[in-house]
Amino acid sequence: MPTPSPATPPPPPPASPPLPAWTVSGLAALVASDPRLAAIQVAAGPLPWRVRQPGFPGLLRAICGQQISNQAAAAIWRRLSALPGALEPAGLLALDDAALCGIAGLSRPKAAHARSLARACLDGRLDFAALRGMEDEAAVAHIAAVPGLGPWTAAIHLLFAEQRPDVFPAGDLALAASTAHLFGLPARPRPRELAEMALPWRPWRSLAARLLWHHWRSITGRPAVEDG
Repeated sequence: MPTPSPATPPPPPPASPPLPAWTVSGLAALVASDPRLAAIQVAAGPLPWRVRQPGFPGLLRAICGQQISNQAAAAIWRRLSALPGALEPAGLLALDDAALCGIAGLSRPKAAHARSLARACLDGRLDFAALRGMEDEAAVAHIAAVPGLGPWTAAIHLLFAEQRPDVFPAGDLALAASTAHLFGLPARPRPRELAEMALPWRPWRSLAARLLWHHWRSITGRPAVEDG
């Protein structure tokens, strides 16, 4: 009887890109201003650097993550990004629900959000070139004006795709849960409360958010680097 061949081991997780040079001084200033944040990397290890594509693909990836887990969003993104033309506005608009919902796994509302994003890119309502020159609040408002996107999606895009240093998505449930755990709060802070708590972390609120997500992944055992 032939000896069964050993199972192929799963591929290793993707490596985290190196931290940009500006994060060195930013992290030092952040943990000096709030020593509670300093404990995160001691317990969870070095901060991984998550990066997404700029422009249309990055915002499309953020739509995938609306109100679902990172793992589920990553699975949808792998299928969506493999569809021919999906990462270009015109190409995405050419895809029907059978592709976007049936193959990629987007919900019908998210498929509508993706099409709304594509149309805004094509008709000039969303201008990525102009976005780069906007202050953070104006940039969030510019993206959130597109139906189906909103402040959370805008902030996530600016934080990960543009790598801005001082954007804080206060409506993120994982950030609220991580803050409650790290600071020993009796309940998760609401978005307005979390935004107020983050004010002392300016001008490095993006780094504070990354640290808090890192803390949450560490205590929940979730992967430190997302796929895609």
